[in-house]
Amino acid sequence: MAENIIRFYSFPGLSSGRHDVTLSKLKSASSRVEVTDLSTEICFNVSVQGNNGLDDGELKNLLWLLTSSFEDENIRRTSFLDESKATEDCSKVLVEIGPRLNFSTAWSTNAVSICRSIGLDKIDRIEKSCRYLIQVAPKDKNDSKRITKEEENALAAKLHDRMTECRYEKPLTSFKINVHPECCFEVDVMVEGRTALEKVNRDLGLAFDDWDLDYYTKMFQERVKRNPTSVECFDLAQSNSEHSRHWFFKGRLTVDGQEVEDSLMKMVMKTQATSNDNNVIKFNDNSSAITGYQVPVLLPQHCKQAAKFQLKQDCTRHIIFSAETHNFPTGVAPFSGATTGTGGRIRDVQAAGRGAHVVAGTAGYCFGNLHIPGYELPWEDAKFVYPNNMAPPIEIAVEASNGASDYGNKFGEPVLAGFARSFGMMLPNGERREWVKPIMFSAGIGMIDGEAVSKLQPEKGMEVVKVGGPVYRIGVGGGAASSIQVQGDNESELDFGAVQRGDAEMEQKLNRAIRACIEMGCNNPICSIHDQGAGGNGNVLKEISEPAGAVIRVKDFTLGDPTISVLELWGAEYQESNALLVRAENRDMLQGICDREKVPVSFVGAITGDGKIVLEDETHVFKQWTVFRGKWCTKKTSENNNTSC
Repeated sequence: MAENIIRFYSFPGLSSGRHDVTLSKLKSASSRVEVTDLSTEICFNVSVQGNNGLDDGELKNLLWLLTSSFEDENIRRTSFLDESKATEDCSKVLVEIGPRLNFSTAWSTNAVSICRSIGLDKIDRIEKSCRYLIQVAPKDKNDSKRITKEEENALAAKLHDRMTECRYEKPLTSFKINVHPECCFEVDVMVEGRTALEKVNRDLGLAFDDWDLDYYTKMFQERVKRNPTSVECFDLAQSNSEHSRHWFFKGRLTVDGQEVEDSLMKMVMKTQATSNDNNVIKFNDNSSAITGYQVPVLLPQHCKQAAKFQLKQDCTRHIIFSAETHNFPTGVAPFSGATTGTGGRIRDVQAAGRGAHVVAGTAGYCFGNLHIPGYELPWEDAKFVYPNNMAPPIEIAVEASNGASDYGNKFGEPVLAGFARSFGMMLPNGERREWVKPIMFSAGIGMIDGEAVSKLQPEKGMEVVKVGGPVYRIGVGGGAASSIQVQGDNESELDFGAVQRGDAEMEQKLNRAIRACIEMGCNNPICSIHDQGAGGNGNVLKEISEPAGAVIRVKDFTLGDPTISVLELWGAEYQESNALLVRAENRDMLQGICDREKVPVSFVGAITGDGKIVLEDETHVFKQWTVFRGKWCTKKTSENNNTSC
């Protein structure tokens, strides 16, 4: 089917506040040229399927949708920017920045849904790009050299998030791309030994230390007696990272040469022996809960369709509090890292018991010396060096706060309290103390129904389900990347790949679907629920299936990006996704609820009861693997997918 791209232009592109911030960023991009002026506009790139395009009536309706209220004159089919040729002493650079073509944005998904609801069925994607007309001139009046390509690229780099956006060198004519998923490959440990693992460790950013490299080399060569796949190595790195397993907190503790009886984790858990005996959930779920109260609750008569509300008396609601830090992502990409710190913590509350209610949040930040321009402080040493892949503290202070608030506002969760700390100092002994890798502390209050406190154990035949956003190449390797001991040792591209991007609207849809299930009370179809965090599907699907085991089918995942590889599907955190266990007889009920809330749902596997996790892929022939309690098994996928262990 033919695809046509229709472009509409809207002026202005940025609000006055964002315009000033952007102009300030551009002025710091080059030491030779000066940015003298900036004009912007928004471009709507509308993909229309079919040979006939849109008729006059459909174009009119589309234009009405894209137009801001009472501002018809600010949107048209031609550009608002003056792209006339540059003068002798001044250059004009046109930079258009938009989302990467390999996945639809959350904004596009919502826009297309609205189009379909008013009969614009030919439209299958709409993406917003921003066009910047930058006027530059040499700072030295005697410099006659025009702006170079490198300087132009430096300006463009200040305007976009390279993880999710790119520069459009020319106007879009199609959203189609000619990229194929990367194949899984074997890591030749049997022949090359530890050297093979060292190479894949560097290439994939696995954060294996010397102990890991020695252990896994010996295990595959002597016990398993085969080569691991790249997917398998990636899974080991995420599942066994410090982020996911907290080795240091559970390890042996030695003080002044004397081993302490308890680990740090055991010390924390022992506080329960002397605390109030009011714990409902402790140390065994995504959140903690304490004894709540019996309260009247307003509930719908039917949760699968529009219905009247009724008052139900004496419902028990326990109090939830959940907290986590998002240190590494917020340091690399402050706004994005903070949004997903808020989003991930919200999902921790959602995924308590068999589902819980989100109420309100708090936020806190610790960062290094701010070095505020024009506000010098005697204890802030300007000679301090920071890793080049970490954002400066002042950017973290502003952007992280904006990111957390942005997500909470879009989701609908108020932030009730918070804190901020700045510190950096060189001690008399020459030791530097500073929050170089910042702390982004996100915490939230929730509530859980008394009858939904305990998750049900996985049973053979239960469906393994993913609910929420589709699979994207974001948050790949977050567990290992955040476990790097010296921040800045990793490749910057791997760090950016590990940072997630939030979609608060999708999380709100996910939240409404979970809430509908919870409000069914004893008929709640959710048997168990886990939020997807670092390690992605490779962590959450193993957790929710343990100890029974499951078969997971690659083909049944909903992809937001057709170029996703099996490694990325298995290891990417991509936001706003939870894993559920439901009984087969409740499949249609859950599907109906998710369809109503417009949230994707994928039935990706089934509990087998054999104690193994098997990842099945029909598109590639490579060794599949299972891991459970130290037992390893090699599988090969055949055309009819009949495999034996």
